[in-house]
Amino acid sequence: MGTKYDAVVVGAGPNGLAAAIRLAQESLSVLLIEANDTVGGGSRSAELTRPGFVHDICSAIHPMAAGSTFFQSLDLESFGLEWIHPEIPLAHPLEDGRAAVMYRSLDDTAESLGQDGRAYHRLMQPLRDNWDALFDDAMRPLIHLPKRPVMMARFGMRALQPAMTLAVRHLRTEEGRALFGGLAAHSLLSLEAPVSSAIGLMLGGAGHAVGWPMPRGGAQSIADALLAVFLSLGGELQTGRRIERLEELPPSEITLLDLTVHQFLRIAGAWLPPRYRRQLQRFRFGPAVFKLDYALREPVPWKAEICGRAGTVHIGGTLDEIAKSENAVTNGRHAERPFILAAEHSRFDPSRAPDGGHTLWAYCHVPHGSTVDMTDPIERQIERFAPGFHDCIIERHKMNSADLEEKNENIVGGDINGGTASLAQLFARPILSWNPYRTPIEGVYLCSASTPPGGGVHGMCGFRAAEQALAHVRR
Repeated sequence: MGTKYDAVVVGAGPNGLAAAIRLAQESLSVLLIEANDTVGGGSRSAELTRPGFVHDICSAIHPMAAGSTFFQSLDLESFGLEWIHPEIPLAHPLEDGRAAVMYRSLDDTAESLGQDGRAYHRLMQPLRDNWDALFDDAMRPLIHLPKRPVMMARFGMRALQPAMTLAVRHLRTEEGRALFGGLAAHSLLSLEAPVSSAIGLMLGGAGHAVGWPMPRGGAQSIADALLAVFLSLGGELQTGRRIERLEELPPSEITLLDLTVHQFLRIAGAWLPPRYRRQLQRFRFGPAVFKLDYALREPVPWKAEICGRAGTVHIGGTLDEIAKSENAVTNGRHAERPFILAAEHSRFDPSRAPDGGHTLWAYCHVPHGSTVDMTDPIERQIERFAPGFHDCIIERHKMNSADLEEKNENIVGGDINGGTASLAQLFARPILSWNPYRTPIEGVYLCSASTPPGGGVHGMCGFRAAEQALAHVRR
């Protein structure tokens, strides 16, 4: 049976690392097991194109990591993490060299939006001013008693709206509507779907409260700092060990699984009561991403030069164009003009490319499980707002849904969020329960993005699950 531990955590993505840290903080003996040779899950980096060009395999810009109250409590900077804050967190190019811009300063952003300035300020000021409280309440299971019910009720009234409704109701200009539409499109939902506004509001609030930073050296730096915290607390790590069945784990009082519903059913299906197993089988994964990483000989030549000062660039045109793109994906089609999320890390972090070289990280949304090559539509769309982009390319690296899942099994069918963030699955993630982390197997908890609050590099799924497991130990 092997050594007995107080706790075993399977999966060393940000959530598994957060769970392991929280348990080790209570002086428990904790074993962390990872199937890959490196920790990080969706927060890893590698030389995907040419030697010296460092690319992020999945996540690249980290407002929710910077805004995570749990990560903030760990003093990750003392363990080697260094945040880089671009002058402008986000730019959104439009035709004729215009661009909507989200500055770190809410006042500067409002001023740049002209006619929409007052409305945008009203939307974002409560989120910025109450960020820590909002994060604490919003990043929990939806079924809970909020600590600040009035604040959460006001947030919920807007967050539950479709993004198209909120944008058209509150904003008038092409720039203002496009800016919010791009924020909301991170949800991987149709902009006409309920709750598609929620992620847009959270990301906008984070941009003004904590910024949209990138970690120096790549996303791997976040995972490495978290691992250093865990090891400093006496934790034990095993990499390159893939768990096929629960019986393979050493005995422990509690087990936390940073695995999606899909993986959990595979390794524990025989242990689960039929009713609970059927509930998990109804869990739905969302659209996928098609990802490109570029080694460039020079920076992207944006028509709107201000885009070169932004850490993140949303490429998709107007609100209506973004909505058309996301609706196509929701309905199982591939957009002719896809909405693209892009980041040029090397403009702000010289360690990401050799002297004179640059990197570009970019992806678009595609139907779940798609293996269609979206290189041409993505590059035509970039060229639309950055004429001459093709001439900058030295080499490109492609990843479709299957490639991403091969890199990280939690990216089921290319879904980077661990399950769709629909209204139903905000309440039932993965099942409808006051304690959705707990499973029917005694002492076994889920702590992946298939649990609340869902996708993103913030560690809160792991932290919340660990808190529930600690309550079990105390009992």
